[in-house]
Amino acid sequence: MSKSRHIFHALFVVFFLNGCASFYQLNYEFNRNFEDGNISEAARVLDQNKKAARSKTRFLYYANHGVVDHLLGNYQESNDWLEKAYLFGEDYRKNYVNFAASYFLNPNLIVYPGEDHEHLILLYYKSLNFLKMGDFESALVECRRLNQRLYELGDKYQSESKFQRDAFIHNLIGIIYDAAGDYNNAFIAYRNSLEIYQGEYTEMFEIAAPEQLKKDLLRTASLAGFPEELDKFSEELGMSYSAQPMAAGGELVFFWHNGLAPVKDEWSINFVAVRGSGGQVIFENEEFGLSFPFYYDLGDDGNASLSDLTGTRVAFPKYIERPPFFQQASLEIENYHYPLEIAEDINAIAFRTLRERMLEELGKGLLRVALKKTIENQVRKEDDKLGFLIGVVNFASEQADTRNWQTIPHSIHYSRVPLKVGENKVNLYTEGPRGAEIQTFTFEGANGKTQFQTYQSLESDIAF
Repeated sequence: MSKSRHIFHALFVVFFLNGCASFYQLNYEFNRNFEDGNISEAARVLDQNKKAARSKTRFLYYANHGVVDHLLGNYQESNDWLEKAYLFGEDYRKNYVNFAASYFLNPNLIVYPGEDHEHLILLYYKSLNFLKMGDFESALVECRRLNQRLYELGDKYQSESKFQRDAFIHNLIGIIYDAAGDYNNAFIAYRNSLEIYQGEYTEMFEIAAPEQLKKDLLRTASLAGFPEELDKFSEELGMSYSAQPMAAGGELVFFWHNGLAPVKDEWSINFVAVRGSGGQVIFENEEFGLSFPFYYDLGDDGNASLSDLTGTRVAFPKYIERPPFFQQASLEIENYHYPLEIAEDINAIAFRTLRERMLEELGKGLLRVALKKTIENQVRKEDDKLGFLIGVVNFASEQADTRNWQTIPHSIHYSRVPLKVGENKVNLYTEGPRGAEIQTFTFEGANGKTQFQTYQSLESDIAF
């Protein structure tokens, strides 16, 4: 019996090691080039992988193309890819057959539609691209789409303990309306953002409302002609406000994308049983390093063969954080420093949303395994050895869905700085273990104009 069990374990290991590669590992060449900052080479790898555009992960193929083109400054091409991803996700959400199938099949065999927060980030990148191209009207269209998606999230999740309102997205909407001179709608968006930061974001993610948001809220309340609201929020926030003329050269809104989002992996619970007298069940959990036998009688004859072995494996997704290398950053212009405040922790949102749906993942996993075991047991009644082989395949094929959008940032920080007319040199200071690193940007200031800039720090504290 011991020899049979070892053979059975060996077979499981062979099958398992050939089928457990995560989505990150399957796309290692692209990921390595992207993380090393070789963005042009990462784009080449994507372009060569034509099959991905027709695969079950085409949402991620489109989305990754969008990020790569954004970083290369190809803003229109970026938006074309991001729109493909958005429309694909919209179509999939209406496909109830695919949704139902995800309960019964290996989830990696089902089309990946994108996480809820990933759809918001799609539209965030689209808005940035339009802002970089100076197309404020199209950026406002994306604002309205963002608002619609936020309403849908509110309808989808009724529990107040679930992530359903995005403070940063409301802040972004306010920033775009603000830049377009629509101070009424800007104030409403800033007010919504402040409410969410003070509520859900403080409780769920320990992120307070940025000071810049508070300043923008008071300023747009004044510009929109809401004196009562201005007085109310001035008292509530403990901040006085006095109207100031816009800087002669306009303003710069700078978004710092720090680090990279978490990688999805899997954890599993494994059971191996031996039928016969003195039958043995091996309980294993890789996540916690558990492995111990449990003995009980499964038969009467006292003999066990290879086909008497049976195994069950249930796999679930988990996130692995990639802690950012840089801890904080600031902008310096004319010897004055402006801190880049955290506005969105995408890493924390990813972990939170996965925890919120873990009961659903558990239900899917157990239902999927129950179906597989039912088929295996039916076959064993006719042909024990064939049933054994089906059991091996079932064990090896059980995988969690490890797909996620891995090129988006770990967190988003921002600041607003005044510009002078003409050339402005702005230094970005990023603080990490090696001290401060400096990047210099040049902007041409123009009267009344709001300019936008993004910068991505790709470095992480761990490597895969």
